[in-house]
Amino acid sequence: MLKALPPLPFHRLPVASSKRRIRCSRMSTNPAPICPKFIPAEGGGNINSTSKFEGIRFSLVSYNILAQVYVRSALYPHSPSACLKWKNRSDAVLTVLKSFGADFLCLQELDNEDFYKGNMETEGYSSLYIQRSGQKRDGCGIFYKISCAELLVEDRIYYNELVNSIKDGSSCGDDQNNTLAGGNNDSDLKSSSWSKKDSRDHGDLNDPYVRLKRDCVGIMAAFRLKGPFDHVVIVATTHLYWDPELADVKLAQAKYLSSRLAEFRTQVSDRYDCVPSVIVAGDFNSVPGDKVYQYLTLRCPKSATLVECIEEYPIPLCSVHASTRGEPRFTNCTPDFTDTLDYIFFSPSDRIKPVSILELPDADSPSVVGCLPNYYHPSDHIPIGAEFEITKD
Repeated sequence: MLKALPPLPFHRLPVASSKRRIRCSRMSTNPAPICPKFIPAEGGGNINSTSKFEGIRFSLVSYNILAQVYVRSALYPHSPSACLKWKNRSDAVLTVLKSFGADFLCLQELDNEDFYKGNMETEGYSSLYIQRSGQKRDGCGIFYKISCAELLVEDRIYYNELVNSIKDGSSCGDDQNNTLAGGNNDSDLKSSSWSKKDSRDHGDLNDPYVRLKRDCVGIMAAFRLKGPFDHVVIVATTHLYWDPELADVKLAQAKYLSSRLAEFRTQVSDRYDCVPSVIVAGDFNSVPGDKVYQYLTLRCPKSATLVECIEEYPIPLCSVHASTRGEPRFTNCTPDFTDTLDYIFFSPSDRIKPVSILELPDADSPSVVGCLPNYYHPSDHIPIGAEFEITKD
């Protein structure tokens, strides 16, 4: 005779939060990482509108994921030790990356590249990677969905090549050699954990050859988007140098980036007979309003000639956040420093516009109290993202 099973213990189900931000479900006793969602760029509206759009829509996320090689308890004493361990952090980063469903991922401080490459391939991504120069073990990567974009051509940026501009007497700006002769600490950026995890190279910083060799890199690639019509987009990501006392070096890197992007755009335009859009995302280690930010987003003065504009500002860019809801209050959050360092820039035109951005935590959000990284945010940076619409000519 069958015996009735004892009743199961009653558990109250959690009530769903009304906030847009959700926490990804994970079988763990620790809090799950927060997976932000895209929200309308201008406020209000509905990013899932049923109105017919006949153009191309794609999304891009930029994220400094914090290289594991820089993660030590001594550098992040405010962080729970368990969330700094590679197994926990890598699982959390993957959970967040996969949750975006983004067509492009621009990652900085990417180490253990094979791990991320293998795991993201199962999600339909292919990837490009550049490792930092010298003995550095991290780098930058672009992950792209094969279903969204076809890779046409790529190129790499090694900022150590700026040393060659000293050797041959050229420069990326009229004042570069002057500023490199000494410090130019005009930035509000404060020394943070970067000062501990990436110490200056030995040598005389008054020597421009030493001063410019910071082992920073970038990568750019042209993609043909898959949609109702052909359109080529150039996606680039980079990580500029951190030190506020070397603000002149950061500015030189920004000028070199702009120059290389302009050259690459011309090559792509000529080879594929197109007018490509340009998107540059990354960790620029520069706060809004400092010289790097001003240079990258500055419009050419009306008094300047066309030749002067092209030489000084070879590729005009616009910040996604500044052109919509305003720059984030912060993208990096540590006890020593909390401010905005990460940006998504794009070449403004009548054909491309940001229609949504990735939701950002408030300054008083419980998820950032105590600073990062923590269980909710596996890096000391938060991800930023945007969805773009491109219309036909």
